[in-house]
Amino acid sequence: MSHWHAVLDGPILAIALTLAAYLGGVRLFERLGRPNWCPAVLIGALLTAAGLWLLGIPYADYRHDVAWLTLLLGPVTVALAVPLYQQRRHILALWKPILGCLPLAAALAACYAVAIAWLLGAPPAVLASLAPKSVTAPLAIGIQEQIGGSLSLMLGGLLITGVVSTLCVTWLARLLDIRDPRLIGFTLGVNGHAIGTVRAFELGPTAGAFASLGMSLTGVFTALFLPLAWRLTGF
Repeated sequence: MSHWHAVLDGPILAIALTLAAYLGGVRLFERLGRPNWCPAVLIGALLTAAGLWLLGIPYADYRHDVAWLTLLLGPVTVALAVPLYQQRRHILALWKPILGCLPLAAALAACYAVAIAWLLGAPPAVLASLAPKSVTAPLAIGIQEQIGGSLSLMLGGLLITGVVSTLCVTWLARLLDIRDPRLIGFTLGVNGHAIGTVRAFELGPTAGAFASLGMSLTGVFTALFLPLAWRLTGF
């Protein structure tokens, strides 16, 4: 009996729940026909939340128990350098338009949600939580630690942003008859971070590489300038 209590109180249950929710999310995603509006990560997150509620596990305890899984986000992000290297010729050929549009795109991604929340009267803590919502999770967590806000709210905004951005980019590409995988992939990476990048790799290796580039550059630009801009604006 003591061994069972040790399992319930330790990280094993939280890790098992996370892995089971992820695998269940992937299975349901495939069963539903791989819909853009409901990616596997969203299904997995909902299954995890349901599991925590059913088992009565506080979120703070769950977060502590899966901390080492969170640390793996960093190496996973770095591993995206592999497709970048494989598509380096295509990327180098377009470095001027990429660097030209990136600052504006990254700034808009950070500002529009903050502006809407500010107009609706949201407190500074909410504004700080929404500011890094378009950056991949490892960098967003670091930014949130510098500017404040709620980690839970920031991660929720991160998930919603990824799903909605993927839907909007896919829909606009069809509406405007845009078929260039480089453009679609880069847009998915800039706006949809990791979720958009996963969608881009489903379209092909070129789209995936440009999504990785967009996600990485947006993250670096935001990590460098958002904390500075936040202090200057006095939030």
